[in-house]
Amino acid sequence: MFDDGLPGPAQLRDVTDRELIDAIAGWARASAAAEARKYAAIAELARRRCSDPEHPDDVCDDWDGAAAEISCALTVGHGKALGQIDTALTLRNRLPKTGARFLAGELSAALVSTIVWRTGLIVDDGALAAVDTKIAEHAAKWGTLSKEKLEQAVDLWVGKFDPDAVRRTRIRQRGRWLEIGDWEDKTGTVSIHGRVSTTDGALAKQRFVAMISGVCADDPRTMDQRRADAFGALTAGSTHLACRCGNKECPAAADDGRASSVVVHVIAEQQSLDAEPDSECDGPLTIEDTKPATPPVQRRTAGLIPGMRNGIVPAPLLAQLIAHGAQVRFVPDAGSIDGCPSYRSSAALERFIRNRDLTCRVPGCERSAMSADIDHTQPWPNGSTDPWNLKCYCRIHHLLKTFRDGWSDAQLPDGSVTLTTPTGHTYTTTPLSTLLFPSWNVTTRPSQNRPPPGHPAESSPQRTLKMPRRRRRRTDARRYRITAERRRNARERQLEKIAATAESTGPAGTTDTALAVRPPEYDDPPPF
Repeated sequence: MFDDGLPGPAQLRDVTDRELIDAIAGWARASAAAEARKYAAIAELARRRCSDPEHPDDVCDDWDGAAAEISCALTVGHGKALGQIDTALTLRNRLPKTGARFLAGELSAALVSTIVWRTGLIVDDGALAAVDTKIAEHAAKWGTLSKEKLEQAVDLWVGKFDPDAVRRTRIRQRGRWLEIGDWEDKTGTVSIHGRVSTTDGALAKQRFVAMISGVCADDPRTMDQRRADAFGALTAGSTHLACRCGNKECPAAADDGRASSVVVHVIAEQQSLDAEPDSECDGPLTIEDTKPATPPVQRRTAGLIPGMRNGIVPAPLLAQLIAHGAQVRFVPDAGSIDGCPSYRSSAALERFIRNRDLTCRVPGCERSAMSADIDHTQPWPNGSTDPWNLKCYCRIHHLLKTFRDGWSDAQLPDGSVTLTTPTGHTYTTTPLSTLLFPSWNVTTRPSQNRPPPGHPAESSPQRTLKMPRRRRRRTDARRYRITAERRRNARERQLEKIAATAESTGPAGTTDTALAVRPPEYDDPPPF
């Protein structure tokens, strides 16, 4: 256990500022060392589960099984768990000297993550060992570098020993990206940021200009607000922007699809529909907009967008969507939901299950229930198609529970699901809707002559014959991606050499040594 020699938190007022800074740095090293030991345990689990895979051709393979166990233990998503496995195995098998520095608490988890990613294209063992040695020697000095400078520092060593392994995917056309949503987003809005090609940007700008200029002069929105709304209209398939002047005779008031393309699921909360559209949502911001409302505005129940990270929609925005043509579907409480005599759920039952769960029910998984599979906890036909026997699993976790030995689950009438992993650990989740809408009754009672709830699901004797197959094994797919990127890198390096040679050649084809451009070879990196 790390000991900085300081008293407990209650006595910290008596220590000096210098001792506090030393404690902060010391516990940061202890935190890094603890994180490194977590990765060491993950690497050992992956070695046991995946070194000699039994199901390499399955869509849900042994890597997915190991990742699911890590997801449950750490409450992280499936993709992040797979990433942690990759990092752990890289430190153990490919970069052992860097891993040793990590175990000593000399490198942070963020620094190690960057090193693992930037060295991922190295395939030669000799080059990898040389890069590992140099990075382990210098990395402890890189903690003060920005992310971009850190990447440059790693790339310099990678380029010295294996130039084709330098990551170049952030440049030119391959640098395109678009992301919707950010952890800093405010209620009722979502950020969109990215980088697109020059031609796509020009087309978008022209289309936005045409759309925002099509509304009448009485539209209350600012140009920025019109441009933001035009984006929504485009994604809804419209090429015009509906005017907000409020005049029904306005020729530009035709529906632009922004509201009519939205389905509002009202979860037993009629007051969600009682709010009036907020006229203050449009127009320029003023100092008064930052002051609290006087008197306080009557509180209304907010709505939810299940497919968009379960984003909360404020009541005024919900009312605005409904006023402009959004579809409204009521989701009744559990007492109004009946089971089905067949394997497939009815539309009403499916709507209830998806809105009750909102996400995949495996701990840590945030994949939306709107696109998930509806799973029978007790397999059909022994288990009925009733609310207490149904819940949402994303496709990977559904396959895992159905086809892999050691996984089982049990469900209670209130929707709680207890998942048991191959190690015997149990994890219980409750429906997300019970936290967001506590007054909504989701507890159902089993029908008569049906199996009792809470009984672990039994394996189907034929289930191993039904697992979907991969078109390409995971290891083969990884090798293919690395080879393809290395080839692109080699081609770009060759083009750079040709361009450098052309720039350093005079008009008559002779080289001007005074202006010669040094070939793009990698010199020894600075010590930083």
